[in-house]
Amino acid sequence: MSNFLFGYHIGVMNGPIASIAQELGFKGNPILEGLVVSIFIAGAFIGSISSGSLVDKLGCRRTFQIDTIPLILGAVISAQAQSLDEMLWGRFLVGLGIGVNTVLVPIYISEVASTKYRGSLGTLCQIGTCVGIIASLFLGIPAEDDPHWWRTMFYIASVPGVVLALGMEFAVDSPRWLCKVGMLNDVKAVISNLWGESEVDKAIQEFQSVIKNDGSDLDSQWLELLEEPHSRVTFIGGALFMLQQFAGINGVLYFSSLTFQDVGITDGALPSLFVGITNFAGALCASYLMDKQGRKQLLIGSYSGMAVSMFLVVCAISLPLDEDLGHNLSILGTLLYMFTFAIGAGPVTGLIIPELSSSRTRGKIMGFSFCVHWVCNFMVGLFFLDLVEMFGVAPVYAGFGGVSLLSALFAYYFIVETKGRSLEEIEMSMNSNYQAGDK
Repeated sequence: MSNFLFGYHIGVMNGPIASIAQELGFKGNPILEGLVVSIFIAGAFIGSISSGSLVDKLGCRRTFQIDTIPLILGAVISAQAQSLDEMLWGRFLVGLGIGVNTVLVPIYISEVASTKYRGSLGTLCQIGTCVGIIASLFLGIPAEDDPHWWRTMFYIASVPGVVLALGMEFAVDSPRWLCKVGMLNDVKAVISNLWGESEVDKAIQEFQSVIKNDGSDLDSQWLELLEEPHSRVTFIGGALFMLQQFAGINGVLYFSSLTFQDVGITDGALPSLFVGITNFAGALCASYLMDKQGRKQLLIGSYSGMAVSMFLVVCAISLPLDEDLGHNLSILGTLLYMFTFAIGAGPVTGLIIPELSSSRTRGKIMGFSFCVHWVCNFMVGLFFLDLVEMFGVAPVYAGFGGVSLLSALFAYYFIVETKGRSLEEIEMSMNSNYQAGDK
């Protein structure tokens, strides 16, 4: 539900922005139109940076429920907006909720999933986002005939928030968080229920060993992220999200409709739908491969495929090819880029950071990493069209291809494989204090 909402709010402004601008009186002002879209990112940035402390103190389950307040309120305010200010407040509140949720979901999945299926379950984030984007595109179809339909679309966005708030009442708290707050009877019940009776003693022993080494207080400090071994994971998390965004995912998404127009597909929703379905297919493949091939291999393969795709589009634009062949190659490159992104760069980035993080600083590291994500996301959105205007599409796409190659090299040299290992095993292997203790 959280990632469905994320995808839905990414896509919800695609079609109706012209109708919203017309009705609320800012039509023809690209700065204000851009502000309505981008204030979402400002809210998400604040949500991400505050999520670490919330999850440390309250645990994932309660934080999810509290976070549905800005999600539902923001959707309703947007739906009822009679002025630009009200729309901005609504979008900001939704962004705030999404910022918290994008951090929470990977942490929660990584902490409650069994080691065997943690990777596959982690890809549900990407699948949920894809389904949300596709749903918003389908629900946006009536907006072409009804200029007020956008209000209904925002009302619909409040429903998953209600489902999430009620659904988390029946979900469990993370056994790792329960162990930190000393609720051992609950820990035993949760582990027995989720992973089986035979795992209880071993898991509790590992949890307590990690807590003993990390410190038992619930709230870690931001400055701890500058200390080893946390600083290494903080660097990896920030770098992975920076590389993911500068490899051009949002630029390619933005430009895909123009690429499709070159072959005569002028309906704005259709290219987005093609891209959304390709993204969804890639995410399904990732869910199958994540626990078989491993995170590191998928990241390297994904970024290599993205680089090849970008260079394919550059060749289609730059070489003196037959016009039809050039256009078809551009579309092939765009769809291949989306598919290879969805197999690794999309799902692995959010999943591997909580896996590598220590139990003590997981919330803070994820919060910081997603803040980097939102800043880079905003910068790509802000400068992409200017760069295309200055240099042309081919050099910009070649730059995306270059960053993708750099990302593949980064994954090869810096990423530690986490497949088939418990979070505690990963933490112990990355912390020299444990190794020193063992000796």
